[in-house]
Parts: sequence; structure tokens; C-alpha cells
Amino acid sequence: MNHTEILTRYTANFVDELIKNGIKHVVISPGSRSTPLALAFSEHPGVKEWVLVDERSAAFFALGVAKQTKNPVVLVCTSGTAAANYYPAIVEAHYSRVPLVVLTADRPHELRDVGAPQAIEQVHLYGDYVKWFQEMAIPEASLEMLGYVRNKAARAVYMAGEGNPGPVHMNIPFREPLMLDFSLEGIWEHPDFQDKIYTPSLDGRKTLTSVQIEDFLRRLAGKEKGLIVCGPQSDDIAFPQAIAALAEKWQLPVLADPLSQVRAGAHSKVNIIETYDAFLKNETIRKQFKPDFIIRFGAMPVSKPYLFFIKENKDVSQFIVENYSGYREPAGNITDFIFADPVAFCEALIEAQDITFSQEWLSDWQGMNEVARKHLASGSEERITEGEAIRSLVNAAPEQHTVYVGNSMAIRDVDTFFFANQKEIVILGNRGANGIDGMVSSAAGAAASGAHITLVLGDLSFFHDLNGLLAAKHYKLNITILLINNNGGGIFSFLSQSDDKKHFEALFGTPIDLDFSLAAQLYEAAYFEPKTENELEMVLKETYRNKGLSIVEVKTDREENVVWHRAKWQAIADELIQD
Repeated sequence: MNHTEILTRYTANFVDELIKNGIKHVVISPGSRSTPLALAFSEHPGVKEWVLVDERSAAFFALGVAKQTKNPVVLVCTSGTAAANYYPAIVEAHYSRVPLVVLTADRPHELRDVGAPQAIEQVHLYGDYVKWFQEMAIPEASLEMLGYVRNKAARAVYMAGEGNPGPVHMNIPFREPLMLDFSLEGIWEHPDFQDKIYTPSLDGRKTLTSVQIEDFLRRLAGKEKGLIVCGPQSDDIAFPQAIAALAEKWQLPVLADPLSQVRAGAHSKVNIIETYDAFLKNETIRKQFKPDFIIRFGAMPVSKPYLFFIKENKDVSQFIVENYSGYREPAGNITDFIFADPVAFCEALIEAQDITFSQEWLSDWQGMNEVARKHLASGSEERITEGEAIRSLVNAAPEQHTVYVGNSMAIRDVDTFFFANQKEIVILGNRGANGIDGMVSSAAGAAASGAHITLVLGDLSFFHDLNGLLAAKHYKLNITILLINNNGGGIFSFLSQSDDKKHFEALFGTPIDLDFSLAAQLYEAAYFEPKTENELEMVLKETYRNKGLSIVEVKTDREENVVWHRAKWQAIADELIQD
């Protein structure tokens, strides 16, 4: 058996096993050393390949595909710094628990550490940011080695999705020549592996015993004022209904982060409190509404006032429910962690003994929510504001829509102005590392599922990932980009840095003064620049009727934006404290 046949059978069996184990999308960054992998994926009929020339963009694209489909996605790149350019997205995938199977092609061992081109140290390149690493063997085609590559492929897919999902990394050395021979017979499946998954697995969900449930309920005995808090999560479509049912039985308010998937959908919203970020900004209100206990599901909410709230109440009993493992409690409070499937946990509590809490407490939170919502929804400015842009989006968004939200001001305005509603709207974001990078590519990846995606982000984040527009153009993806352009880092205008007039603009405001209509021309996108809230709503609806890429730019003023937001928050506080 010559080199080409060995390489072909080794690579084909590896790729086939990945696909047998559920891989449906592969994102390929073109290069020479990865030729065997790129060709094998492109020839296999069971997978959709996406080819993106910029590795950094490609990795965030894969992240978006995985978030939207909730399935592991494969990344393929050549050796050298190509692999290093995957790093930011792998960090994000680690912290936001997104399954990726990262395949980095490498020079064979004899070409490492000898000055060969495109040869860097790729073994354990991503350190602790991957759940599992494997340095693969030099290709061979014996039956034993074909079983070996299938075993590793199956394990990679399992490890990416097992427990808390995340990225895994396989480094694969290839010797030249690198071309495959697809004329060979039976390259995809040796008879010994036909119609079989190499290492099938059944993985159950964690649940508490009845004794543990009773113990948990005993800890709540005698307490009157509880809060259910739902932070970012997107794992289980049954979660919102389970939370709503538990909250209604126990008569507890639910503080719902916009990324919790609890604010929108057909489930009951009676107990949902979505405007807490606005009224918890007031210290007096935070002091008046101290809870007896908090049960949190998902990651830490976006809201900084909520963080202040729990830091000021360190003595409050706090329980954090995690699917499998993890200690996401940045406030440093004493916390009981409950490792169990959230839906199963809610169902067990509903079925347990009757337990009720203060109806007055719930009514007070519902009343505050109504006051805040009234003020946040009122008024229409002559020139559109950033908050009004989010209100228009919620009104315009069709049913069963996905909104991908950038970080900094974008996610905070969504937190404030995305009110609870009956539409089936999924809100996604990259809140693992909270960076502004890769947002355009992530949204493009989400659109690869065939859905029309709305991306909401600021001008700096848009500029940071303009390369991501190439995927949208090349693959004719349906994306509406709601670009909120305040010409710089608008979030810093709300922080203490804004008081430093000498250095603020250069170091924090960072205006870039770019004409983004030219970017729309470059990437053949439809471009709109609405001036009012109503006009924006009409434009957004038009983009949803159309195919392809649309950029809807809303130009705002950073200083005016701060004044407008603070006036809203003050009006809310004044009415609530007066009452």
C-alpha cells in the first residue's frame, strides 16, 4: 500500500466517523497541510462544508453555527499561526459552553523545532481552554489503525458535547504528498466498521434524589421572600415552561436575563420581571427589597445592578443550579450549588410538598416591573435613540426569529428594552468572555442554519469583524445587521472614565469616523439609514421580507444617549420611591 492510499484510508475513516457521530457542519480554513482533511470533508456526502479564508472569522462562524444548531461543529485549519487565530473563539466557546471539534493539521514530528516553515508548537496549543486534547498518530492504514482513528473521532464528538459542552482539540500530523485518491474502493468504510458507530454512548441527565429534594425544601422553611433568577442559557427548550410553572406554584418573581430564553415565547409571563436592571440601579430600592433566598439558573446575568444587589446581600441564602458542574459565582458569596438538570429539578420541586411564599412580595416586584416598563416604553424622540432602536426591533421581529446580540452597550440595551412577549424569539450572544470580537462572524454562522438572523451591535464591534461579512456575501446568508453607530465606545460614557476629559476620547471614546455605507457596497449588502423609531421598524420589516445581507445603520450621539438613559432611570426611581 503506497503513501497516498494510506493517507486516503486513514483520513477518510476519521472523517466518516466524525460524521457518523453527528457532525453536520465543518468550517474549513484553506491551507496546504490540511489538504487531506479539507478534501475528505468536501467529498463526504454527509456533511455541509463552509470555506472561510480568515481563520479568526472562521472560528467565530463555527461558534455561531454550534450555538444555533446546538450540535458540535468541526473546524479545520493548516499548521502555524492559522491555528493561533482560532484562539479567541476557542476561549469564548470554553466559557460559553459551546461544542467545537478543532482539527489543526501539523508538520510531522521530524519537521518540528528545526526551523521548518509554518511549524509552531501546536501540542496543547489551547491549554486548559479545551476539554480534551489528542495528538494523533502519523497516518497508517492497518485495520488496527483505522479502528484507532475511528475511536478518536467518536470520542472527540462525545467529549465536545459531554457534560458542560466545550471545544476539543486534535492535532494531526501529515507527511507530504498531501493529495487523496478518491478512486480507491471502500475508502469511507472498512467492512468491519460498516453501519456501526465506533463507541456509541448513552448519557443520562443528572437528577436529585427525593431525600435531596426534601433537604433543599427544608432549607427554605420559614422563608417568605424568594427570587428565582434566570441567567444566560440556551440548552433546553423546555426550560422556560418549567420555570414559569414553578414560579406560579410558589408565587415567586423571576428575574429573567434576555439571554435566558425566558422573556419570550408561549409560556406564562405572569411572574416574569424583565426590567429589574432599570430599577435596581437605585440603591434605595435595592435596600428595600432584600430577599430571604435566591435560586439562580444559568450563568450570571448581564445586569451590573443585579451584581451590586447580590454583593450587598452576602448573607442571603443563594442556590445556583448547574446542569453538570461549574462554579459560576463571581460575587464571591457563600453559595449552595445544585448539580442537576434544571428542568428535572423544577419538575421535582413542583411535584413535592406544597410550599408558598409571600404574595405581597411578588406583587411588589410585579408593580415595580410595570412602572419601569411604562417609563421605558414611553416617548418617541425626534432623533432615534439606542433604546428606541431595540424597541423597534422587538416590534418588527417576526415569529420564530433569532437575534444575535453584541456586547458592551448592545446587550445592555437589549437587557433594558427587550420586554417579555409571546413571540418565539431566541436571543443569542457571546457572553463567555464578553469580548466585542467575532460578532459578525458568529451571527453569520447562526444564519448558516437557514434562519434569518438579526445581529445587533455597535460600530466598534462591527469594525472589529468586518471580515465576517464575506461569509454572508459568499453564501448569500439571510442577515439583518442593526448597526448602532455612536462613533466609538459608547459604554464608557456611562462609566467614571468619562470624567477624564483629557484622555477620554483618545483612550475610551475612540471615534473611528467610518462611512459604513461603503462597507455595504463592498460586500453587496442592502443599506438603510432610518432616522426615527417608526421608520426603523418599517425598514427592519422590509429586510425580513428580503433575502441576503442588509445593514441598517442607526446613528446616535454618545452624550445624548447617556442623558436619555439616565432620565429614564431617574423617572422610574422617582415614581417607585415616592410610592
